Amino acid sequence: QVQLVESGGGLVQAGGSLRLSCAASGSIFRFAVMGWYRQAPGKERELVAGISSSSRTSYADFVKGRFTISRDNAKNTVYLQMNSLKPEDTAVYYCNAAISRNYWGQGTQVTVSS
Repeated sequence: QVQLVESGGGLVQAGGSLRLSCAASGSIFRFAVMGWYRQAPGKERELVAGISSSSRTSYADFVKGRFTISRDNAKNTVYLQMNSLKPEDTAVYYCNAAISRNYWGQGTQVTVSS
C-alpha cells in the first residue's frame, strides 16, 4: 500500500514559480515510476511530467523548459518545480505512483492569475 500526500500549491501571478512536493509512504517508493498530472475544470486529467526509478525524466510539450521533476529517494519525495507559470497552468495537480498498480494523491490546487 502506498499513500501520497501533495503540498505546495497555491495562488501565484503569471510568470511566478511554485514547487510542488509529493511525500510517499512505503519502502518501495524507490522502485516506482512517479508522475505529476493535472486536471483543469471541464478537462480530462493529463500527464505533466514523469520520472523513472533511475531518474530518467519526461515532460509534456506544454511544460518543457518551464517545469522540472525530480525525486529524493532518501526522503520518499518527488518534486515538481514550476517556473514561468501561465494562467493556463491553473489546475488541480495530482501525484501518481506506478508500481504494481497506480496510486494517486488527493491533489493540490494551483491557480495562476493573469
